[in-house]
Amino acid sequence: MAKFAPQKRTDILEKIKTGARLVGPHYRVTFGLLTILFALWGFANDITNPMVAAFQTVMELSAAKASMVQFAFYGGYATMAIPAALFIRRYSYKRGIMLGLGLYALGAFLFIPAAHWQMFSFFCLSLYILTFGLAFLETTANPFILSLGDKATSTRRLNLAQAFNPVGSLMGMAIASLVILPNLWSDRRDAAGQIVFSSLSEAEKAAVRTHDLAVIRDPYVALGLVVLLILIVFALTKMPSGYGSKDEEVSFGRTLRRLARNRSYCFGVVSQVFYVAAQIMVWTFIIHYADNLGIDKATAQNYNICAMALSLSFRFIGTYAMKYISASRLLTGFGVMASLCTLGTIFLGGMAGLWCLVSISAFMSIMFPSIYGLSLQSVDRADTSLGAAFLVMAIVGGALLPPLQGAIIDMGTVWNRAAVEVSFVLPLVCFVIVTIYGIYTTKVRR
Repeated sequence: MAKFAPQKRTDILEKIKTGARLVGPHYRVTFGLLTILFALWGFANDITNPMVAAFQTVMELSAAKASMVQFAFYGGYATMAIPAALFIRRYSYKRGIMLGLGLYALGAFLFIPAAHWQMFSFFCLSLYILTFGLAFLETTANPFILSLGDKATSTRRLNLAQAFNPVGSLMGMAIASLVILPNLWSDRRDAAGQIVFSSLSEAEKAAVRTHDLAVIRDPYVALGLVVLLILIVFALTKMPSGYGSKDEEVSFGRTLRRLARNRSYCFGVVSQVFYVAAQIMVWTFIIHYADNLGIDKATAQNYNICAMALSLSFRFIGTYAMKYISASRLLTGFGVMASLCTLGTIFLGGMAGLWCLVSISAFMSIMFPSIYGLSLQSVDRADTSLGAAFLVMAIVGGALLPPLQGAIIDMGTVWNRAAVEVSFVLPLVCFVIVTIYGIYTTKVRR
């Protein structure tokens, strides 16, 4: 396990005390462009989360099968993270970004044939390819941000860049809430609040399905056009190579062995798997939790927007607090609070439980970038691109546990309680693991 030498630790503390720059003057344009990428994948994540509930209704699927949207979306990260790392080691960060943007746009445009043929599996394939692009962007942008300044401020710098992720997320949620969900004919309800789609004839259902899939398709096509425009901007902008340049020849096998021996890094990867799983479960099933209270999807999405606004606000608050509190201690405290809010979600129920569920997002705010930055602090410079790839692969947690939570929700009731409430035991376990990682890293750095 890598440890800080006493002199090295003293130097880092001294740099923090003397106010080391977050971003050097000659890196500001690059930093600004990279923050756009953080917003881009935030937009994709959070316009997609409500689609689980939308597809469940319009395609008449179970919650477990509709959750395959998340399996496809986050499975793309697991598939492409390592190839992305090898690509940027051979070429450069800039080329990795450009390829990622190209794949992102391709996946978005594939929504056109998917809607035409009305195939749920085709939509999943489109999202799978779209996240090939996101895997390239995240594998590239996160370590690139870490390299744009002093290592002593790297975790704070990444938290600042990641603060633009919720900005994109809020935009994605707004599009879902204002453009997609209110215009879905399949979610129309009768006076008793019951969805009427299931009672329609097959001909009527076919007409509704054609309309609703077009409503879902159009924002993704517009997104693809925006991504192509950003690709052109990156192609025309000079950028530093970072440490993903092609002059860096490092053995894949030796790098893998060094990473495997680094306990702090390995625990960080495991923690990231569970954190991402918790994040996706919380944000995906807010709508299901609200639906259990008789709230329609468009209104329920407003609670998702509120959750994301809390995440954005607390990301900036947490980044500022890291000037005075170590990232590992802050991660521990936020992990404890997220766990307490999840307990309220499970046991309080009703509107109180829903607001506890919304409040979890405030304490999830710093978790991803903090785990990411803390994990890579003890990794050698030459191993960072591959180390970053495994941390991006950890996003596969978002593919693994949501279908299991969906299966619990499909049970209707568990232990004489609404199954959707009991299902949040899964995020609770994840937050406990994140809290333990925060305690562990605090002890290691002590």
